[in-house]
Amino acid sequence: MLLKLRPLAFLCSAALLTACAAPTDSLPTQRSAQQIAQQSIIIDTHIDVPYRLHKDWEDVTVATQRGEFDYPRAQAGGLNAPFMSIYIPASYERTGGGYQLANQLIDSMEALVGRAPDKFAMAYSTEDVQNQFGSGKVSLALGMENGTPIEGKLDNLQHFYQRGIRYITLSHSESNHIADSSYDLRRRWNGLSPFGKALVVAMNNIGMMIDISHVSDEAFYQTVALSKVPVIASHSSLRSYTPGFERNMDDDMLKALAKNGGVVQINFGSSFVTQMANQYGALRKAAAKHAGVPDDDAFELAFRKKHPYPFATLDTVLDHIDHVVKLVGIDYVGIGSDYDGVGDSLPIGLKDVASYPNLIDGLLKRGYSEADIDKILSGNLLRVWREVEAYAAKQG
Repeated sequence: MLLKLRPLAFLCSAALLTACAAPTDSLPTQRSAQQIAQQSIIIDTHIDVPYRLHKDWEDVTVATQRGEFDYPRAQAGGLNAPFMSIYIPASYERTGGGYQLANQLIDSMEALVGRAPDKFAMAYSTEDVQNQFGSGKVSLALGMENGTPIEGKLDNLQHFYQRGIRYITLSHSESNHIADSSYDLRRRWNGLSPFGKALVVAMNNIGMMIDISHVSDEAFYQTVALSKVPVIASHSSLRSYTPGFERNMDDDMLKALAKNGGVVQINFGSSFVTQMANQYGALRKAAAKHAGVPDDDAFELAFRKKHPYPFATLDTVLDHIDHVVKLVGIDYVGIGSDYDGVGDSLPIGLKDVASYPNLIDGLLKRGYSEADIDKILSGNLLRVWREVEAYAAKQG
C-alpha cells in the first residue's frame, strides 16, 4: 500500500501540495459550454425582433420558420435577457412618424408578454433581470435604435423612459437631429448637435444608457467627453478587421471607451467582422454597374451563385473579443449579435439565438475562465447599467 502511494507523494511539489492533498471529489470541475449557457445570465444588447414582426408577423412564443429568434431557440441557447431593438429607419427623420412607430413597437413587446406571461417578462432594471433569472422566462429589455422619435423634445425622452426604453442609439444610417451618422457623408453637426449634447446630459440624469453604435467618430468622442457615466456600443465590432469602415470602432476609440468605463458589444454580422464580407456588397454593385443591369434581388441571386458570400466564422467573432481583451482588458466587451437585423450574413456557427453555447465553447477553448466568460455574457453590461442607474438615483 505504501509503494502505491509513493508516486503520488513524489508528484506533490509545494505548488501542487494543496491540490494533491484534497480528495478527488472536492476538486472543482469545469462546466460544459451548454451548462454555462443554461446557468448564466446572457444579455444580448441588440436583437431586431420588434421590427421583424412589424414587417412580417409570426408567433415567436413557439418555433418559427423565419428569423433568428423565438422562445424555443432562446431556451436552447440560454438567452434570458435580450434587449429588443425598437428600430426606427432613418427615413422617419425626414417623413415624420417615428414617435408613433416607436410606441407601436413597444406595444408589440408588451403584447408578447401579455400573450405568454409564462415565457416572457418585461425587464426595466438590472434588478428585474436578476430577479427573473432562473424563472424560465425570457426578460425583454428595450433599446431604441435611432433617436429620431425624441423629435427634439426632452419630454419625449421622459415618455420613452417610462415606456421602458433603457438605451438610445443616438443616430442610425443617416445623421439626425441628435448626431451625425458614421454612414452619412454629410456631417451636419460635426459630431453632436446642440440638442444632442443636451440629450446626453438628460439621458445621464434620467438613467438611460447612451449607445454610440452608428454615430460618427466625432460624435463618439464628444459623447464620452460629456457623459458622466459609461456608455455602450450596443452592436459594433472592430475597425482593425474592416479597415475604413467607420461604423466599427478603431483602437483609439476602444481605449477611450475603456477609460470611460463603457463596453463594446460585438456584432456577429459577417460584414462587421471580416473585410471580405464587408466589401462584398460594393463588389456586387460594381459588377451590376459593369453589366449595365440593376442591382436587384435577381442580380444578387445570380452573383451569389458565381461568387458565394464569404461568411465569417465563430472564430472570426472570437478574434474580435480577443482583440478587445488584449487591448483594454476583459471588463469592456460583451455581445450584441444583431440577430434579425443583418439578414442572412450571420457567421457559420452563430446562426441564431440557439448558438450561444458555441460562442462559450470557443471562449473555453481559447482559455477564458468561467469568471471572464460571465463578464462577456452579461457582467460587463450589468456593471454599466448599474452605474447608470446609480448616477440617476443620485440626481433625485
